[in-house]
Amino acid sequence: MRHLKAAVAAIAAIFALGGACAAEQPAGMIKTTKGIASIEHAGKQSPASTGAALMASDRVVTGADGSVGITLRDETLLAVGPNSNVWLEKYAFDPTSHEGVLNATVKRGTLGVISGKLSKQSPGAVQFRTPTSILGVRGTEFVIDVKDGE
Repeated sequence: MRHLKAAVAAIAAIFALGGACAAEQPAGMIKTTKGIASIEHAGKQSPASTGAALMASDRVVTGADGSVGITLRDETLLAVGPNSNVWLEKYAFDPTSHEGVLNATVKRGTLGVISGKLSKQSPGAVQFRTPTSILGVRGTEFVIDVKDGE
């Protein structure tokens, strides 16, 4: 009986670890960087570098000469332009069903988007916000440009 309890506890620990790892899975990856660019995660800022993970709730901030190319897990492509502040508010993607959610805010600057599997499978699950508007995505390519003071 003692061995059974130990086995059950070990299995429970493995599932708990698996859940923690799944919760921490990156939303995507930095594919390209140029100039001054950083990622803000949990209140800490670090340089945006090629190969760095981008987590849900991270912010990407670029300087006057900065740009960042990002590939999300659902194959959505994001191009953050100079003098930009982009916040990935929520991101979840199930690679089996292609369902999930993508919510991002462009506080300032430019963001080019080529939508991936998520917007094609789950219409209405992808939204981009600016200080003055909300854009729902249904599988397309577009650019958002937010000027200072808008």
